[in-house]
Amino acid sequence: MTVEAYINPDFGWTQKLIFLLMAMAGIIICILFIIGGVKISTSSMKKDIRRQEFYDRTHNQVQRFYEMIMAGTSVMSFSCAYVIINHIYRLVESGATTDSVMLLKLVSLWENGRDFILLLLICLSCVLNSLLDRLIIPLKNTHKEEKACVRMLAMFYVIFILVYLTYLGDESEYSPVMIYYLGLMVGRFVYFDASFMDFIGALKNLWKNIYLLILGLTLTGILCYAGFSMGYLLERNYYIVGAFYTHLFMVVCVFILHHSHILSLFIRKPKGYVEPEDRIPEEYEYVHEFDGADYDSDEYEEDYDTIDDEDYV
Repeated sequence: MTVEAYINPDFGWTQKLIFLLMAMAGIIICILFIIGGVKISTSSMKKDIRRQEFYDRTHNQVQRFYEMIMAGTSVMSFSCAYVIINHIYRLVESGATTDSVMLLKLVSLWENGRDFILLLLICLSCVLNSLLDRLIIPLKNTHKEEKACVRMLAMFYVIFILVYLTYLGDESEYSPVMIYYLGLMVGRFVYFDASFMDFIGALKNLWKNIYLLILGLTLTGILCYAGFSMGYLLERNYYIVGAFYTHLFMVVCVFILHHSHILSLFIRKPKGYVEPEDRIPEEYEYVHEFDGADYDSDEYEEDYDTIDDEDYV
């Protein structure tokens, strides 16, 4: 087995450029949908506040969409690796290919330590996500909690794709992969010291970002359909391999969009922009609430009394 067995030799540079432009157009359309949604959500605010909130929220939500694509690609890499390794294993087991001693050793390792290898692949996919997020495409307008929520949503995203591929009748066995993902998600929601309210809070955070899941699935579906219809992606290579190729093109587009700062053409920083950490809550009518924290009234009054009035001059 070689790498050529999983690629389309007719998918030349011209076709790759066309597919890249299609992916770029799709991501830009998704960004425009995000911009429109933010514009509607901030329409009732005062003019000065609205401009700054629109700028902040748009950049934050667009970067969360970028994170969704990168996390989905990382998770998809694990799924794709499992499918290819399992495919090679079945070929060797059936005697269809035995032309490599190294291949036979790898297949033997897979047979005896499959669970540990799958765990290693999951860890590698997490490392890949961290490399994309911190070194290749650093996203500075999203918080750690937001990234964690989006990465969890990316597992739902990939599970939906795997379920659909199973419905299409792909020959690959996706059940073990989905079981691993479901186990990771259950562990994320139900851990040893979790309370019911923690569980409800996690569900609320996922629901707030559900639009990212819808945008991601829609974009992936359209691009995959176009890729297979135009002959860029081959069914004989398994649908999931084509879906992984599609995500690679999407990541390249995110890299170009993020580092070229094209988003600034659509969202310009307002004049007199004040950084969020420098804003006075009273002036902004508590647009940003205290993150749902439960503050004790007596402690709050005591802290409030210690504030010097000169801080607000």
